[in-house]
Amino acid sequence: MTSPLRLTQYAAGGGCACKVPPGELERVLSGLGRGRESGDLLVGLDHGDDAAAVRIDDAPDGTGRAVIATADFFTPVVDDAYTFGRIAATNAMSDVWAMGGTPVVAVNLLGWPRDRIPFDVAAEVLRGGDDACTEAGAFLAGGHSIDDPEPKYGLAVTGMADPAALLRNDAARPGMPLTLTKPLGLGVLNNRHKATGEWFEEAVAVMTALNRDASRAAVDAGVRAATDVTGFGLLGHLMKMMRASGTTAVVDAAAVPYVDGARQSLADGFVPGGSRRNLDWVRPHLASDLDEDELVLLADAQTSGGLLVVGELPGHPVVGEVVAAGEHALVVR
Repeated sequence: MTSPLRLTQYAAGGGCACKVPPGELERVLSGLGRGRESGDLLVGLDHGDDAAAVRIDDAPDGTGRAVIATADFFTPVVDDAYTFGRIAATNAMSDVWAMGGTPVVAVNLLGWPRDRIPFDVAAEVLRGGDDACTEAGAFLAGGHSIDDPEPKYGLAVTGMADPAALLRNDAARPGMPLTLTKPLGLGVLNNRHKATGEWFEEAVAVMTALNRDASRAAVDAGVRAATDVTGFGLLGHLMKMMRASGTTAVVDAAAVPYVDGARQSLADGFVPGGSRRNLDWVRPHLASDLDEDELVLLADAQTSGGLLVVGELPGHPVVGEVVAAGEHALVVR
């Protein structure tokens, strides 16, 4: 696909690779949320989970309802405005699916440089977001926009879940397999697209694929621990899960799938700065004798990546297992 206007050239970063570095983010969040603990706040700031979860009622039969709340937005990851909107909206809703919930309603978050890019292009971004929400069965209603030096788009999403069936990043237990539901390598391909304009159809298909079905399958299978793989890469998100759960993950690098062209793009030097920062962050907690390129791919900053599930889901590859806590939170072989 080609676009007469290259959206990626209007922003310094792109997609989830433009996140604040994980170590820096944890430092500034460390003092927040203290003293406001409540039995109804099921998931808050403690472990950096994918979204917040608050219990709103209990039912006599033991079931209940929890509200899932999240927000996610970023600068363009592809040049095509409509596709950028679809990717950003799909990525934002993924936080709800990563918690085992169902997105119900979303509102737009839009920053736009009106003096540099026609506002009609923003309309295409919003149309892409609307179509993603329609596919997901969620309502998109309203939002907020600002005049911004760089284009940015995403959603604030509210969803619902069963409090007893939440997928959490602090619930991993030894003896369980690790399943990955989407291939890696999106960061290096998006970096190449930004630099050269090359279009990668498989990468776009992966980024616009909803995590809805994988989430439902995980909940139906009784899974209780999961996260999505986005800007902190597989190793970053897995490290957060192991640290929160008090366990260690052993990853079989040969079992991890990649989008076509990812390895060649890495060899050609198209590596996001966020991917290298992710690897630097996890390195003190990592034991591996693999070469640097392999580890960079495992830490590659993903945009709208898949779910990392502690359990086995038919049709998706098992990429490792959870074991009792050892010297390192991550072991990669």
